[in-house]
Amino acid sequence: MDTADTDPPRWTINARVETLLLGASVFWALAVNQRFFSGALAGHPGSSLGFTLALGLALVALHFLLLAPFATRVTVKPLLALMFVATAFAAHYMNRLGIYLDPSMLRNVLRTDVREASELFTPSLLPDLLLLAGLPLLVLWRVRLVRRGGWTSALGIRVASIGIAAALLVGTVVAQYQPLASLMRNQKELRYLVTPANYLWSMASVFGREARASGPKTPIGTDARPGESWHHSARPRVVVLVVGETARAANWGLDGYTRQTTPQLATLPVVAFRDVTSCGTNTEVSVPCMFSALGRRRYDEDTIRGSESLLNLLARAGVRVRWRDNQAGCKGVCDGVPSETAAAVGPASLCPDGHCLDEALLTGLDGWLAQATGRQVLVLHQLGNHGPAYFRRYPPEFERFKPACRDEDLRNCSREQIVNAYDNALLYTDHLLATLVRTLQAHADRVDATMVYVSDHGESLGENNLFLHGLPYPIAPQEQKKVPMVVWSTAGGSLDTACLGRRAALPASHDNLFHLMLGLLDVQTSLYEPAMDPSHGCRRDVTP
Repeated sequence: MDTADTDPPRWTINARVETLLLGASVFWALAVNQRFFSGALAGHPGSSLGFTLALGLALVALHFLLLAPFATRVTVKPLLALMFVATAFAAHYMNRLGIYLDPSMLRNVLRTDVREASELFTPSLLPDLLLLAGLPLLVLWRVRLVRRGGWTSALGIRVASIGIAAALLVGTVVAQYQPLASLMRNQKELRYLVTPANYLWSMASVFGREARASGPKTPIGTDARPGESWHHSARPRVVVLVVGETARAANWGLDGYTRQTTPQLATLPVVAFRDVTSCGTNTEVSVPCMFSALGRRRYDEDTIRGSESLLNLLARAGVRVRWRDNQAGCKGVCDGVPSETAAAVGPASLCPDGHCLDEALLTGLDGWLAQATGRQVLVLHQLGNHGPAYFRRYPPEFERFKPACRDEDLRNCSREQIVNAYDNALLYTDHLLATLVRTLQAHADRVDATMVYVSDHGESLGENNLFLHGLPYPIAPQEQKKVPMVVWSTAGGSLDTACLGRRAALPASHDNLFHLMLGLLDVQTSLYEPAMDPSHGCRRDVTP
């Protein structure tokens, strides 16, 4: 006897759960995997018809296998409805911005705040939602689930369908083993284009790692202690570390960019490191990494996220540490140390509607310096050049490069307009840093101060049809991995900037920051590597 979940409406599509899963899997293989097929078939020798069919069958079988264990007559419609919507969003941004949905990108998505997310909801999203979510949801609404026989029969059909899908997947892999093996060996990143399997896998990976890192963090640098200079230095020593956001070296005036985007810093005695490589291509990777002793050289995400950061180590040695944020959080590196947001301390003029310009980060800096004692670190986490709304990152008086893109959907602007808006945001960062330096200079009579600025990662501005950032590190372009880094220190203070300038000509990376900060503050620990500290041998109060 046939049974159904509802009385049939005027027109219906009678289908079993397995048929519905198959239909959804076929739809996704055909409608949202163009980039995967394009990448997989690029340069494929000889006739690609058989290989294309094999890939298509493999995608259908894969998605059927992923969903079948969780789909029942009760859950299948809500499950597919949710996935149709999520897949429409995923396909839109993958195609529009050229991104890959790997675990680090998905972590960025999950931790994006409402302000950042709202800038990505552009009119161009609507057609994809209507086609890739609205249309299948309409069909899903008209599906009438049927079941023939009892639960044993249903179980047998489900087991058989899973077996057939598994056999199909294995069979296509075996039949096309050589080209598939070569493809997966040489282009591993393509797996993050298989939609919706990419975000399902990445989500499971993120949640798994979050669960493993949810317990108490492993202490680092338990042997940290003050160095000799602490005992004979009467002046307070402060380091202000500015963590930039999405500033790329290619557009940084001090790094040789043809357009002067750092005019104020160019007039100040700063040291510019002109060949600096980031640890990651997004904030979720780079920020924890740059505050870790492991760095990119020994990168292990689980260990980094499950361990204390440089800031905890400094605090353990007696350095007073504070984190001030104008971004979506410190990504765990400020856990256990005093922290505050720019919105909480900044004036209303700089924080309309609670969304602050980066100058709010400097609020109260004069008073802090006037009362500084001992060794102190202030970390300022910028909003910087966070895209796509570059035009929102600076006040009107900094719009000097025109016409500037004033649309959150970058594809509605010319590349010239995008670059102009991006460069205007860099002008504002230049102003922020120059203002900070001048404030530190004003207290040079009593405070030995150093400013360190380094961006967390770079940005693509349309090169090779790529926008924003977050590509898997092995395939990310240099625009997303090369970042600016600048150091300023009190004239005649503990740091010989002429010596540091010679070191700055050598290649550097985020891996150096951990050791540079230890050196500048003269904190002794077995984790410190002098060879990784650009200031080693350039500090006047420490014997090389």
